Amino acid sequence: MAGSIKDRVAILGMGCTRFGERWDASAADLLVDAAYMAFEDAGIGPEDVEAAWLGTTTGSTGMTLSEPLRLQYIPITRVENACATASDAFRNACYAVAAGIYDIVLAIGVDKFKDSGISGLGDGGAAGPSHAMVAESTPPRQFAMLATTYFDKYGLSYEEGKHMIGRVSWKSHKNGAINKNAHFQKEVSMEQILNSPMVSWPLGLFDCCGVSDGAAAAIVTTPEIAKSRKKDPVFVKALQIAMAPRDGNYNTKYDFLHVEATVRAGEEAYKEAEIKTPREEISMAEVHDCFSITEAVTMEDLRFSPRGKVRDDIENGFFDLDGKLPVQLDGGLKCFGHPIGASGLRMIYEMYLQLQGRADEILNPGCPSRQLPNPKLGLTHNLGGSPDGCAIFVGIVGLEGV
Repeated sequence: MAGSIKDRVAILGMGCTRFGERWDASAADLLVDAAYMAFEDAGIGPEDVEAAWLGTTTGSTGMTLSEPLRLQYIPITRVENACATASDAFRNACYAVAAGIYDIVLAIGVDKFKDSGISGLGDGGAAGPSHAMVAESTPPRQFAMLATTYFDKYGLSYEEGKHMIGRVSWKSHKNGAINKNAHFQKEVSMEQILNSPMVSWPLGLFDCCGVSDGAAAAIVTTPEIAKSRKKDPVFVKALQIAMAPRDGNYNTKYDFLHVEATVRAGEEAYKEAEIKTPREEISMAEVHDCFSITEAVTMEDLRFSPRGKVRDDIENGFFDLDGKLPVQLDGGLKCFGHPIGASGLRMIYEMYLQLQGRADEILNPGCPSRQLPNPKLGLTHNLGGSPDGCAIFVGIVGLEGV
């Protein structure tokens, strides 16, 4: 690697709307709300933004952003990289600052599916103009095969495996219930999860994330500007993307038991952030829990759990809010929701709030605190695609000097 992003970019401000069925707001409304939350947090106005990167799977050009924000003739780049869209917008904005081209850049993501005629996440699609469609292969089916392969490899009965992934969903609902911005804000019992309608065996209704409307935004700048304006800026430690070549189509040794692109992106991110033992050094994480099995496998791919042992960590509460390595602190995709073009920035927003000691700003009234004690490093992970053919983002943010 020729260079590193570590500590060369800081987050000056962030904003995130409530996710859900937002019949009360258009995509433009959501963009304005998220952007102005970030502007206020950063102590700047739209006139201070020198360039912007917009993540959306349903927009067209940069005018999707320039028109509602009345941004005056600045460069705006629209980014789309499946479910890694918002993370990629953030990555590009950070690189623009690190390169010394701009001082203050906006990264923002939005999608609005509930009243746009888009009813779900598609059929798996084609990877490019010369690539065949994945016939009759919906996302639940693709990730259900990951679950059955995992159960078989590690000798889990259906009941054991189902309880393991059910415990993942139970934890996310518990965290989402105390978050006033989450799409789903009710706890569910293990009995409800285990007895929910089957979607694609062995994945039931509560093993699948919700599709939502929402937007999230970040203002990124140089460390010097950030420290002159805020006493507690958050610094970028690593930004990595790995694109999987759909190994399962031609590599007879591909095991369909893990996501190789997550392994590769994670290892590069750890190298960039100078992390040797992620299970001990990472304080918290938001990962791509499109399905409960995805989160479970990701814990092993990122070296948070040993291979074949994540069940022990899940069942013992290692990843709970009060566990040793809290994951999906805000409810994750499962409960906060998944407007594809905004999700990656929503994950970073949670890390940002926790690192600044501000997580209770989005606490539901009357609920116990969701703020972690003294977090130092937060990891975010996005998966866009299927287990063997996907875009993977792994980013790490943290405090100065860590």
